[in-house]
Amino acid sequence: MKLKRSERIVIMTEYLLKNPNKIIPLTYFVKKFNQAKSSISEDIFIIKQSFIEESIGEIVTLSGVNGGVVYRPVLSLESAKDVINEFLELLRSKDRLLAGGYIFMSDIIGNTNLMNRLGVLISYIYKDKQIDAVVTVASKGIPVAYAIASVLNKPIVIIREDNKVTEGTTVAINFVSGSRKKIETMVLSKKSLNTNSRVLLVDDFLRGGGVMNGMQTLMNEFDAQIVGKVVLAECFDTRYDYDENYTYLAKLTKINEFTGEFEISEGNAINKILKGI
Repeated sequence: MKLKRSERIVIMTEYLLKNPNKIIPLTYFVKKFNQAKSSISEDIFIIKQSFIEESIGEIVTLSGVNGGVVYRPVLSLESAKDVINEFLELLRSKDRLLAGGYIFMSDIIGNTNLMNRLGVLISYIYKDKQIDAVVTVASKGIPVAYAIASVLNKPIVIIREDNKVTEGTTVAINFVSGSRKKIETMVLSKKSLNTNSRVLLVDDFLRGGGVMNGMQTLMNEFDAQIVGKVVLAECFDTRYDYDENYTYLAKLTKINEFTGEFEISEGNAINKILKGI
């Protein structure tokens, strides 16, 4: 039994929302609903207009042999400001300052709703970078990396600090931790990342830049092209602001470890979104 147009649109909308940045051939919907291609095209046009009006995202139609339809999530400036402000408000709550000038963020990183929205925001900033993989280090960078990768519909690559039998042949590098000034190790399986991949580096907190520098060095071993670097929050002593491909959502500007007081300012994410509008 053929479905009504309204029923088809509901099912198609759900499928598109669950498969962002994926080319879906029109023939998939034609066969699924047993409808003419022209009818499916009209359905997609209705969805496209609704998505634009509600700032849900854009529907792009690709022509040719490999053509189809692609749903690309977008974030309105107002929504972007809302999610950044929510993130900053949580960071500014009391008792977050840890020894060494770090901020306790585990509860925030564990907030899946917030991480998913931040994933949409960050993926929107890098939507035109043709990213092949999202790369992070175990373990606190994983939730936000997954959130970004799920929107971009790209694989996530996790760098570890020790070698495991299950990883097969690996590449390892030593780096100097920016804050602790200790020599540490990063390990990545050769099968995890293709040579010459375009990668987005992601971490939760940046102080001194040692981990980020280590990730960049390791990516050089794979001849990977780094098209962007992202951290949720950085410390005042970070020196990455000069890099136009670097994004941070918040900055720890002042620390008083005796009183536990600190100040958090907004990062450069909103400015990057404004430039992209």
